Amino acid sequence: MKIVIPAYQPDNRVLDLIYEIQNNSNYGIILVNDGSDLNCNPIFEKAIDVGCTVLTLKINHGKGAALKTAFRFLLNNGSDEDFICADCDGQHTWKDIQKIAQAVPDYPSSITLGCRKFIGKVPVKSMLGNKITRAIFTIITGNKISDTQTGLRGFSASMLPWLTELKGNRYEFEMNQLLEAKKAGYQFNCIPIETIYDNNNAGSHFNPVMDSIRIYLPIMKFCLSSLICALLDLGLLFLLNGITNNLLIAVAGARIGSSVTNYILNRKLVFKEAKRSKTVTLLQYYLLVIVILSCNYLLMSLFNKSIGLSLLISKLLTEGILFSFSYTIQHRFIFKHSPEK
Repeated sequence: MKIVIPAYQPDNRVLDLIYEIQNNSNYGIILVNDGSDLNCNPIFEKAIDVGCTVLTLKINHGKGAALKTAFRFLLNNGSDEDFICADCDGQHTWKDIQKIAQAVPDYPSSITLGCRKFIGKVPVKSMLGNKITRAIFTIITGNKISDTQTGLRGFSASMLPWLTELKGNRYEFEMNQLLEAKKAGYQFNCIPIETIYDNNNAGSHFNPVMDSIRIYLPIMKFCLSSLICALLDLGLLFLLNGITNNLLIAVAGARIGSSVTNYILNRKLVFKEAKRSKTVTLLQYYLLVIVILSCNYLLMSLFNKSIGLSLLISKLLTEGILFSFSYTIQHRFIFKHSPEK
């Protein structure tokens, strides 16, 4: 078993963790210096002295880049050992690392997550951030994970090629693992761990604004694409309904016009990592359009004709219901790529 620890501006807590791991196991430790200041060198030198492998990035690239540096090191050296990623700021104890280490071999096709319970003294920004991310993740993917931001994760050695190909150099890399796992054939295994925040999590290098934008960027781009096309769809709906006075023709015509725009935006901007045939994605996309069109008409008829809601309210309710369904199908099945294994 290997333990990977990315470190930016670490203090003695990372050495405490290293000593605890070494005193209780024979696990190899890979410490990645992610462009830390020179005054941190004594910490990395001590880690080398006690037998750790230290990989150094000359400038700070971010947590994702640091993790992928270690993953490429393992891959290039032909490692066939399972591995665990842990943070350097005291949030993860040896006891919890051991729990993950024991679970990984039993779930070789799963990412084993150390999921915090968020009880006791937890910083408000950490509590809210996890709840918001967890809710968005559940809506978009249909998967429930109690801690989407945990840094304590276990992987089987067979996942190394996939992990090195994932996008993201900062905190979004860990979110991308969760977003891409299912279509790569991996599941999730959550193991309860302690919730530890030393000094109100003052040692965290997470930027609430920029790193949140990076984490939510794929979803934000989809929202923007959907908003643009929803406005186009709405305009065409009222225009065609005014001309024809036929709801079916109006709904169908509006959806055809907006769907062409939506396909182009999603393929080129939102899910641009897709490496599949345009013909295949186009056929699958328009099959989805037909399904959503049918649901769109049925729901709008229910809201507008049966319940008596206005056309505008009926449209907004319908689009809200179908939004997460559309994102999930496009992300997981239509604009997917085939990761190397």
